[in-house]
Amino acid sequence: MYQFDISSGSKADLYHDLHAALDALTAGEADAVANMANASALLWQYLPDLNWAGFYRMVAGELVLGPFQGKAACIRIPLGKGVCGTAAASGETQVVADVHAFPGHIACDAASRSELVVPIVRDGAVLGVIDLDSPEPGRFDAEDAAGCEALAALLSTRL
Repeated sequence: MYQFDISSGSKADLYHDLHAALDALTAGEADAVANMANASALLWQYLPDLNWAGFYRMVAGELVLGPFQGKAACIRIPLGKGVCGTAAASGETQVVADVHAFPGHIACDAASRSELVVPIVRDGAVLGVIDLDSPEPGRFDAEDAAGCEALAALLSTRL
């Protein structure tokens, strides 16, 4: 059983501790699905105000649902569609304060109000995305983006 000392202090401390925990969970494990599963569980457990935390994997030119925590989700997302498809197509993190204002938003869970999607990139290729949803409008900010980008960089070497 894993036990982690995750900070309840600043957001920077929280993401520092999450990075250390994810490093410990995935070190030496070559299976991408196992690493994404543990990462989604870690994010779900320690990030407040989420209603979905998981991954979409790049498979044959489209995003396909990967390991996650939360309600059942959309299985396939075309590149350029919705927040996840936009992040994967552009290779850029998407911080969306109000998903209802995002053109082409794909509503897998009607309770979601804000979203953070971070591409996982290795050698210039998008391997997938980390997708976090919240029922709280404006839940995610630049600190969340930077923290999740660091997690994605770590995962890019372990998927």
